[in-house]
Amino acid sequence: MKNYIIPVSLCFFAAILLGSCKKDFLERYPLDQISNSTFWHTENDLKIYNNGLYNMARNHQNVPIMMGVDDGFESNWCGTWYLDQYSDNIAPTHSREAFYAQTRSGKHTIPSSPQQYGWIGWDFVRAINVGLDHYYSADLPVETINKYAAEAKLFRGWFYGDKVSKFGDVPWVGHELNIDSDELFAGRTSRELAMDSVLADLTFACANLPANWGDGGAPGRLNRWAALLVKSRICLFEGTWRKYHGGSDADMWLQEAADAAQDLIENGPYRVYSTGDPMHDYNSYQRPEYGKDFTGNSEIIYWRKFQTGVLTNHLINYWKGYNGGATKSMVEDYLCTDGKPISVSPLYKGDAQYEDIFENRDPRLRQTILYPADQAYYNYERSLAFSYPRLTGMAGGQASTTGYAIIKTYESVAAGNAYNISTTPVIVLRLGEGLLNYAEAKAELGTLTQADLDMSLNKLRDRVAMPHMDLGNIPVDPRYTSDGVSPLIVEIRRERRVELFMEGFRYDDLRRWKQGKKLEIKSMGILWDAAAIARYTGATPKSSVDPVSGKTYIDVYKDSDWDNPVFDESKHYLWPIPLSALSQNPEIGQNPGW
Repeated sequence: MKNYIIPVSLCFFAAILLGSCKKDFLERYPLDQISNSTFWHTENDLKIYNNGLYNMARNHQNVPIMMGVDDGFESNWCGTWYLDQYSDNIAPTHSREAFYAQTRSGKHTIPSSPQQYGWIGWDFVRAINVGLDHYYSADLPVETINKYAAEAKLFRGWFYGDKVSKFGDVPWVGHELNIDSDELFAGRTSRELAMDSVLADLTFACANLPANWGDGGAPGRLNRWAALLVKSRICLFEGTWRKYHGGSDADMWLQEAADAAQDLIENGPYRVYSTGDPMHDYNSYQRPEYGKDFTGNSEIIYWRKFQTGVLTNHLINYWKGYNGGATKSMVEDYLCTDGKPISVSPLYKGDAQYEDIFENRDPRLRQTILYPADQAYYNYERSLAFSYPRLTGMAGGQASTTGYAIIKTYESVAAGNAYNISTTPVIVLRLGEGLLNYAEAKAELGTLTQADLDMSLNKLRDRVAMPHMDLGNIPVDPRYTSDGVSPLIVEIRRERRVELFMEGFRYDDLRRWKQGKKLEIKSMGILWDAAAIARYTGATPKSSVDPVSGKTYIDVYKDSDWDNPVFDESKHYLWPIPLSALSQNPEIGQNPGW
């Protein structure tokens, strides 16, 4: 069964037409009017209304929660893949992504009006609250109504969790407002009170959403398992934020995160995708073959479907052209095959030659960054007319700002080249995140056991045949001793960075861990010595000397507006409130430092 979400206005119109057949002709309401007395009667009414919420959530600029990816032309800048542009994971190229670069480098200022992913999307909350104020007027069993109320509360808790993470205090609104409502001119609700309401919403959603909507695995409605994953994500953010930034009940939030993730892991139907091929499975699970989608994939909880003639994108070509490439910092975080960091492992071959970087390393590196000999396997640049890596200034092919061309999510299909008519599906929620959320929450609580690791994080290592993380033998990476956390926490954070690369988590992770200063590390690329200059004929990247090693590397943003990134600890952990919002309601107030 395929679930296609259609515009709410059409849904309401259809509901009126269908409902009118059941009433006496003389008692029918005008067909061009909708009122609460003509709606909110059947389960189909509730379902149709919530379909409209899914449609609103497709606008990722305004409602940045599901973040599958926008359709058509806008698929070049809104979606999960693009969020890593805020972080130290990649060095993007396209001028359209200036907002990401400004934020990443600390050069963003107070906007005059709401920006993408920012102080925006409040109409979504209103739509949710309208539904929640009226669902229970339907003459239906309360268990049936609760399913749709849970769906709406999941959306509301998810939306507010995102807003709190970016802005701190927020104007919590839990019911439908009108133009005279006092709340329109009130100040913000404190972070802690708002998050109490978020937790209540998410808990209700987890308790009342069905485990399966009977959709046969189609990418339709969010189920209980999706709610548990979202709850674990938001509670982990809040728990670690309060632990490292200050706040009450940090352990309560961490325990809620751990409990939600454990419920998902132990009771959900999802399993880590694996065919027993550790050299390809990590890449393969997220890259369906041409003409196929994620139906039946054991790891994916929710995904966004595109279909020719219904909904399409231009994702692959845009992404390949504008992501720039992974940074040196990212590539160096992959462990060696002995489970040790490159700083202490005798297996690390160094970076004198590009191919050496991949030797004796976590197989996820070679399944994320293009190894030259794998170009034909991934059919990267389908004509195979150009060799890789390719750098800025080299003729033909797809140049990379860093030299580390990204192949994670790359799909080599004819539809990838077709302008705005690609059907590349996009993952929204997967079990892998839940496994990492569980391990981190338990570690932050100080209650992590080897059994906990083996049921979570080590399942991801099993997929790529990496050694298990062993609580009795955690390596100490001298590069991270200044982070102020235990070696165990360092390694769990590293695992999260590697496994969830390009899935939009890194920037928020650095903020919640109070590690914003890592964003001041310059975006560097491959070694740029005489041998590299001779090998990459025509390349013209700028470069700088690494003060630690004394070697020269590509310096992507040297002499640009994004050179010398800044992270101001007094203000950059939260975003500024736009001037237009302050002018409409001065009681909102500005965030500290802005």
